[in-house]
Amino acid sequence: MSAERHFVMYADGAARGNPGPAGAGAVLYDREGRVVAELTRALGRATNNVAEYSALILGLEEAKRRGATSIDVRMDSLLVVEQMRGRWRIKHPGLKDLALRAGALLASFPAREIRHVPREENAHADELSNRAIDEGTGAT
Repeated sequence: MSAERHFVMYADGAARGNPGPAGAGAVLYDREGRVVAELTRALGRATNNVAEYSALILGLEEAKRRGATSIDVRMDSLLVVEQMRGRWRIKHPGLKDLALRAGALLASFPAREIRHVPREENAHADELSNRAIDEGTGAT
């Protein structure tokens, strides 16, 4: 019997202005709902959609690093969720490479799910993405 290592991941990207100063945030929870990792990354100047994909990649890379075999991704970006599910086309050339990277990472988990959640349910990751912008711009 192989041990499943399951995480629930919330991810969010933010840009102040579109494009503008941007950040990515993600949080990983274990099966019992305990925070395993809080992640932030300042992105410099980027669009909101680039920030959303960057947050997804940031969280998936950390889950992979921690040996996850099962992941449940939750995001409030309907665009990213539907593109990752293959329901919406990726039209913007600036998102294609990020979407390919995120898709490959997501597909590397034997058990995976990605779902859209209301913004209110994504408050922790939203706070982390905004903290990343503040840290990147020197604001406090």
